[in-house]
Amino acid sequence: MDRMYRVLGFWTIVIALMSFWGGLYPMALIFFGLTAFFVALSYMALTERVYLNIFFGFMFLSFVGFTYYTFFIMPVGGGEHAMLQMML
Repeated sequence: MDRMYRVLGFWTIVIALMSFWGGLYPMALIFFGLTAFFVALSYMALTERVYLNIFFGFMFLSFVGFTYYTFFIMPVGGGEHAMLQMML
């Protein structure tokens, strides 16, 4: 199970680098932090049950945070999206 956290660390560093190169610096910082978190957890040699509970808690907080952001913080409308403006 600890190897799966290293795999998560690999994919989060890939996402962090792509977002950094794309100019999405807040997103890149979040994913650099997630990379450090996952890799540090992978070397703690915890039991499989603890790893699964940590992952469940992480996913629960991620989904609740994303839902909260999309309902209450994200601006409404398509005027601020660059891709939509480029197409019109």
